[in-house]
Amino acid sequence: MIIRSISGVRGITKTHLTPELAVVYARALHQILPIGVIMAGQDSRPSGENIIHAMMGELVRLGRTVILCGIVPTPTIQFMVNNTEAVGGFIVTASHNPIEWNGLKFVREDSTFFHPNECEQLFDLVDRNKELQDAKDPGIIWPEQNAIQKHVIACVSLKFINLNRIQRRHYKIVIDAVNGAGAHALPAMLESLGCEVIELNCEPDGNFTRGTEPLPENLIDLCQAVINHDADAGFAVDPDADRLAVVNEKGEPLGEEYTLVLAADGYLENIVKSEKFVVNLSTSLALEKLAESKNCSVIRSAVGEINVVNKMNEIGSDLGGEGNGGVILRECHLGRDSLVAVTMVLNRLSQSNETLSEIHQSLPQFEIIKDKVSLEGIDPEELIKKVSGLFNDAEKNTLDGIKFTWVDKWVHLRKSNTEPIMRIYAEAPNKDFAKKLVERVQSCI
Repeated sequence: MIIRSISGVRGITKTHLTPELAVVYARALHQILPIGVIMAGQDSRPSGENIIHAMMGELVRLGRTVILCGIVPTPTIQFMVNNTEAVGGFIVTASHNPIEWNGLKFVREDSTFFHPNECEQLFDLVDRNKELQDAKDPGIIWPEQNAIQKHVIACVSLKFINLNRIQRRHYKIVIDAVNGAGAHALPAMLESLGCEVIELNCEPDGNFTRGTEPLPENLIDLCQAVINHDADAGFAVDPDADRLAVVNEKGEPLGEEYTLVLAADGYLENIVKSEKFVVNLSTSLALEKLAESKNCSVIRSAVGEINVVNKMNEIGSDLGGEGNGGVILRECHLGRDSLVAVTMVLNRLSQSNETLSEIHQSLPQFEIIKDKVSLEGIDPEELIKKVSGLFNDAEKNTLDGIKFTWVDKWVHLRKSNTEPIMRIYAEAPNKDFAKKLVERVQSCI
């Protein structure tokens, strides 16, 4: 199976996303990006090695110089494109998909992911699969050993954080990197912030010893480690380390929705003007309520990182993200970044003597339920039509699937960008209300 969307390409490596197909994508990427250097990286999946070398071999044949960063977080590649003369890049990763999958993410010259029209252009070139002649002068592969270090330096240099204040606190942090691309980057980030670091699943070997998404049900070992080590917090990332989930000092997962809220809470303490933040339609109301209390506001986009980023650019927003633990800060680069998120969360923690659980309780409180249904043999548009008349007392939004919103709750049905499923998300002041909204939609479809 191959899934193509605004999030790039994902496929089963044994049968579909083979090195041979990756060569075709490399050829298409070469035709879209301007002349110049291309940045490359991968997550820790063993299948990534053959795919990335196949792609680089084709790009070198076509005359491209490729800077190879190795196993690094997806946001590190975006950061490197943003801070070098590279004209774009690619990352071999299937993000949170299981180990039998791999994928490709494509980065533009401005360090953002390909826009929807550029994805369509890329896919069309792949389908046509036109052979290209060898370049007169072949390119080269240039290894970059310090990409993570450069990324870390940028994060500790963010203008609105107080690095000395964070370092003085000497926080004890447990980090669970799921043996993915963040296995070296996140400990390095935390050490630069003056933390005592306890590592969990920090071997970048692709052995995903827990569920790949940093959801509460997958963080049992992290929660216990926080308690055992009497740590101030626990952090968890997904295999390509663009998303961050937080566990408080009691070993309780706060839910990935609250990563962005915590980051924004600290950020809001250091700004003096009203700002607009951008999140997607499936992101928690908590940020919206927090922003309103600080004379700021939230604008919503369709789901998908590039949709959030495009809306940020449209309205001139400096901070945005997604409720899956993704924090996007313009000052570093325009992409979800767990290293930025770690820095912002610890900056918030350092602003008072409160524990993480106390800070969390001071924020607007909502509970979110995330469910899904298989699309095997089902037309997603038919499902949306069935649901469209379900709630007559709600505000209806059809920007991305269908979302019903009330003052203090919402439910959203949409097709996934990365899996053959429909997602059903609902949020309310408590789980029972949220669950009832999900069940109401399920009973309809």
